Amino acid sequence: MPDQKINQVSRRSFIRNISFATAFLASGSLQKLTAAEVENWKDKVVLRFAVASDAHYGQPNTAFDEMIEKVTGQINLFHKENPLDFCVINGDLIHNEKPLLPKVKGKLDALTMPWHVTRGNHDMVTEDEWKAVWNRPLNYDAVVKKHALIMGDTSNEKGTYLSPDLVWLKAKLDEHKKRKHVFLFLHIPQAKWTANGIDTPAFFELIRQYPNIKAVFHGHEHDQDGVKMDGKIPFLFDSHIGGNWGTAYKGFRVVELMDNGTMVTYMMNPVEKMAALTY
Repeated sequence: MPDQKINQVSRRSFIRNISFATAFLASGSLQKLTAAEVENWKDKVVLRFAVASDAHYGQPNTAFDEMIEKVTGQINLFHKENPLDFCVINGDLIHNEKPLLPKVKGKLDALTMPWHVTRGNHDMVTEDEWKAVWNRPLNYDAVVKKHALIMGDTSNEKGTYLSPDLVWLKAKLDEHKKRKHVFLFLHIPQAKWTANGIDTPAFFELIRQYPNIKAVFHGHEHDQDGVKMDGKIPFLFDSHIGGNWGTAYKGFRVVELMDNGTMVTYMMNPVEKMAALTY
């Protein structure tokens, strides 16, 4: 789709393209929504952000330059029509080779909203090398409109699948326990829900103690663009924006937090709203 045509796509036309919407409200109840009902909530949005994962910049035999330039352009166009408070690129920014890290940063610098990154298993750099490029540690937190964002590291220089640092994570969850909402971003899934997840019972024991965790976001599984549940916490996947396997489309997830605590989320494919879910 030409850029000028993308620019003309309004939020209303996104909504019109929804074939179904599933609502899981702040109360925990599950409810089907019509496209019109989702549209009616647009004035209630108090926080909006995008999540994209698995750029695999530099992967051989892929059009990695074209793919990352396309998705940054698409996120920027979405932002122009539907302002985003921030974006998170949730791991596997590069494909193994250390010299690619500053190059992918140069591509991501094209994003026109604040953005954050996490390390994935293909981001095979040391902590010092990571800090030198991103000017931030592997584990860090941020506050946006009084809501906490926690970015956790789930790998190492060798690409091992790891749990986040649970001591650090507990300290951050304690620090933010009085905030209304916490959003947690981890590249590697911590349950064997998917083919490439790991099993970390202690992670779930920890997060179940914090009812203000609104959602957890995972990358890693390119063929997953849905949700897994643990109690009332949704664990959301967002397909992939690069690489050579996964869903037939390369998309990103949009999350909209409403003033009543309801969370609406949907995938963009990449300019068409699909698989709308509300939490």
